[in-house]
Order: sequence, then structure tokens, then C-alpha cells
Amino acid sequence: MREELLEQLEEWHEQDEFEEIVDAITAIDVEERDYELIGHLGRALNNLERYEEAVEQFLTVAEEGQDDPLWHYRIGLAYYYLELYEKAREAFETADRLDPGDEDTQEFLEWIRSKTAEKPAEEEIQETAQETAHSVPAISMEQPSVSDPNSTDFWDDNAEALQNWVLPSPTDDQVESVEDRLVFKLPRAYVDMMKLHNGGIPRYRYVPFSEAGAAEKRLIEISGILGIGQEKKHSLCGEEGSRWIIEQNGYPEIGVVLCKCPSDAEIIMLDYRASDNTGEPEVVHVDKGNNYKITWIAPDFDTFVRSLVNEDNRRPDLSDSI
Repeated sequence: MREELLEQLEEWHEQDEFEEIVDAITAIDVEERDYELIGHLGRALNNLERYEEAVEQFLTVAEEGQDDPLWHYRIGLAYYYLELYEKAREAFETADRLDPGDEDTQEFLEWIRSKTAEKPAEEEIQETAQETAHSVPAISMEQPSVSDPNSTDFWDDNAEALQNWVLPSPTDDQVESVEDRLVFKLPRAYVDMMKLHNGGIPRYRYVPFSEAGAAEKRLIEISGILGIGQEKKHSLCGEEGSRWIIEQNGYPEIGVVLCKCPSDAEIIMLDYRASDNTGEPEVVHVDKGNNYKITWIAPDFDTFVRSLVNEDNRRPDLSDSI
């Protein structure tokens, strides 16, 4: 009987029937739930994004899980999405010690390092920018932004860009209409940027990011940023927009395609998994050619735009925009 249940739980997991797993295990008396069943229950709760409940379950078998890298990985994942990054770090570091070299564990540790890196104060950012002329100011309505075509050469408005990418500035009603179609609320910084220049091909179109275990950062090239609308081929709701890209290529349903890449097997997405559909999404890279591997790029759109560099790994010069 028990073996049949475990086989059924695995089958439900493969079919993404996570509610079935939760219902089946919670129907069993608490006293009869052993370590393996709690592991299945916690994993299903994680997949349902019920992370607090998952942590509660994992902690009931904490003593038995101390030498199990999978237990540390699963509770670390729950802590991560609850934004309890120090607890998540401890869990993933223990998982890595018990099972060295696991790629997923290394990836989470890299994401945690990126999220918990100390951020300089705003005054320090401005001072550093003025001294080095290599930083890009945050997108703001109070000062010129790198996205403002009247104050910077951020955009490359060549003939191809104007024909297939650039749209008129969207109205509030158009923004709301696109959000309704996508079922996601677009980041405020992105909307503000698109009202100044709605989609297009940036001159600074390389995204630096760190891979777990790599000594140096890698650069990902983007083809362009999708604008708000449907009239142009490369716009959020266009002929080859976000939904089309996801459905045609089998990309994960985690949010909205933000940027296309020269390779059809790569995209940059707004990732809403750590928030609800109306929250602030993170920015990730999805690699179809590597089993749809998702790599964290930036905590929000504003940070993503400010991180873009040219092919020589240099950011726009502030003297061009201020």
C-alpha cells in the first residue's frame, strides 16, 4: 500500500498535480506521516508557492534532515522565495557541503549573493558616477534618463528598429489594455521608459551576469526591448510578441518576455514568481538550449536597464545624458 502511494505521489509530481499530493498526504494522520511523506508534502507546497507552509512541514523533520542535502535544498528554496536570504544561504551552503557541485544549489547561492550584495547610498552612487562617468542614473521623472532620446544616444533608431520595434508613446488606457491581455502588471519604471521611447534597439545591448563557478562575468546580447502595444512585430502583444514567443518555443509561464536575443533559444523575461502578477518582477535570462535554464539577472527592471553595457563592457557616459 505504501509503495503504491509513493509511486502515485511521484506520478502526480511529474504531471504537476501538486494539489493532489497535498490532499493525499494531509488526509493521513499527522502521527503516521514519516520523513519521506513530509518531503513529498513540502516539495508540493513549494511548487504551489505556499512557502510558509512548506517551511513548517520541513521543520517537523529537521532532525532527520540534517544529513540530507535534499532536505536543506528544499527548505532553502522556501526560505529564498520568502526573502529570508540568510536562512536560505545557510541551507544551500549546507546542501552544497553535503552534495558538492550541484548546479541548482550553486545557482541559488549565486542569486542570494546578488540579492544581498550591499547597495551604496544614493549619494555615493551619484558621486561615483560623476567621478568615473561609467554609471547610468536610475530612471526618474525628475531628471534626464538614459532612456530619453532627447538627452542620450541610448537608442539606435535605425530603419529596422523604426519599422519593427518603435511604437508611439502609449496612453494609460493602452498600458492597461496590454496588461489585461498579458495578465501581468508592468513595472512602473518600464512604463515610464516606454512613454519616452516605446520599444526599440538599444545601443547598449549587452547584459553582464555571473554564472555559478565562473571566474568572470558573461555578456548576453539582446536584439531589442519590446514596447507596449501590438502594432509592431516586436511589441509585447505584437505578431511576435511575448505570448507568441512563449507558446511557440515552450518557454516557462513565469511572466512576460521583455527582450529578444539574436539566438532564438534565448530570451530575457520579467519573472513574477517571487511576487504576484501585480508585484515587482525580477529580470531573468531563459536558455531554451540548456533545458530552459533560468538565470537571475536583476532584482527589477530599473536595475536591469542601468546594467546594460556596450560590447566593450562599458556603460553609457554620463556626460552624454546630463
